[in-house]
Formats: sequence, C-alpha cells, structure tokens
Amino acid sequence: MIFAKISRFRHLFIVGACALALLVSACGDEENFYVERPVEELYNGAMDDLLDESFTEAAQGFDEVERQHPYSVWATRAQIMAAYAYYRNNDYDETIISAGRFIKLHPGHRDVAYAYYLSAVSYYEQISDVGRDQNMTALALLSLEELVRRFPDTTYARDARLKIDLTRDHLAGKEMNIGRYYLTRENYVAAVNRFRRVIERFQTTSHVPEALHRVTESYLALGVPHEAQVAAAVLGYNFPGSEWYLDSYALLEGVDLRPAEDKGSWISQAFDSIF
Repeated sequence: MIFAKISRFRHLFIVGACALALLVSACGDEENFYVERPVEELYNGAMDDLLDESFTEAAQGFDEVERQHPYSVWATRAQIMAAYAYYRNNDYDETIISAGRFIKLHPGHRDVAYAYYLSAVSYYEQISDVGRDQNMTALALLSLEELVRRFPDTTYARDARLKIDLTRDHLAGKEMNIGRYYLTRENYVAAVNRFRRVIERFQTTSHVPEALHRVTESYLALGVPHEAQVAAAVLGYNFPGSEWYLDSYALLEGVDLRPAEDKGSWISQAFDSIF
C-alpha cells in the first residue's frame, strides 16, 4: 500500500516536472522569437527583402517595425511600405486593410493619395470576367472615382481615370450579357431594362451601339414599334457607320418602318444632346 502511494507520488512528480520543462521551453522559444531590435535595422532589413523581391518577408518586416516601435516616424513609413509589399505579393486583401489603416491614422499625410491608389488598384486587380459576379468591379469603380475626386491633379488620378473607363466598360459588358440572356429567353421587358442601364449609365462605353440595336430588336418583338424607331434613330445619329445601325435599319425595313426621332422618349432623353 505504501509502495503504491510512493509510486503514484513519483508519477505525479515526473508529470509535473515535464510540464514545467515544457513551459520553460515554450517561454524560451517565445523569448527567442521576439527580440527587440533597433528601428533602423528592422526597417532596412525589410527594405532589403523588398529589393530582393521577397515580398512576404518584406511585409512582415515592415509590420514588425510598427509592432516594436509604434510611435516612431519609421512606423508611419513602414505602414505604407507594408501595403506596397502586400500589393507586390498579390495579397490584395491585406493591401486594402493596410492602406485603409494608413488612411485612417494619417489622413493628412503626404502619401495618403498613394494609399488610396493602392487600395483602389487592389480592387481593380480582382475584377473577374463578365460571366461572374461583378461586386469587386463595382468596388473598384467606387474606389477609383473617390481617388480622382480627392486627388484630381495627381499621377495616381490620371491612371485611375483610365482604369475607370475600363471598369465601366466591364460593368456594361455584364449588363449586356444578362440582357442577351433574357433576349434569347424571349423575356423582352427584362432585356430592355438591362440594355437601358447600359444606355443610361454607361453611355461612353463600347457597348452602347449594340445596346441600342438590342432595344430596337426587343421593342419590335414587344409590338412597340415607335420606341424601336427611336432607338434606331439615336443609333444612326450617334454611330452612323456601325454595323449595329445597319442591322437595326434592316429590322425596321423588314416591317416597313424607318428610324424616327421623338424627344419625349427615354432613349432620346438619354442622349439629350444629339438632336
């Protein structure tokens, strides 16, 4: 009985000793992991990683600058550089988070326009093809437009304007895809609504001529020839050499109609400067 108690006590002692050893070892590992280093050393090390295109290590290094020296001027620089490193690493979600944090903490900083730019292009880089959800495209458009509105005279704004045109064209392409789908299903009212969005919201895109032709086609199918004539007239006035106008003209001609303007039509009002 006494021997059993001694054995049990010895077992508990060994388990306790092992647990203590593991705890000490873990503390030692943590102590080795976190070593406070001079801010210049940390920052320059992260810059070296960036120049070596070791972008993951660079981002981590810049984050470490802020973690160890949060109130230094180096921390502010490191925040924007971390966002850039994440962007170069194609880690767009982290770029948006880092850039957004920089904007929130330093709204008056000289590099804040660049932070807005990094955030906007990170959305832009995630745009998918028109057959998929375009939520990211819409976010990219909003971010790019905000950049242009806040910093209109910067080089970032000039690049953003080009990307805005491409983004709007992409969103118009999505609407066209849906409109064509409804058209093939003979759901002409839904088709007109989609093509109308392109005409009214994305008037400067390359999709407008086809949208006007599809409206002509849809209204004829719905038995609303007058609006079909207006759509063809607007198409012919704005895009006289377009193959879509030739197709629309042929559709009208097939039912003894001709393009005709009507300033009261929503189509004419969408192009209020054409007549």
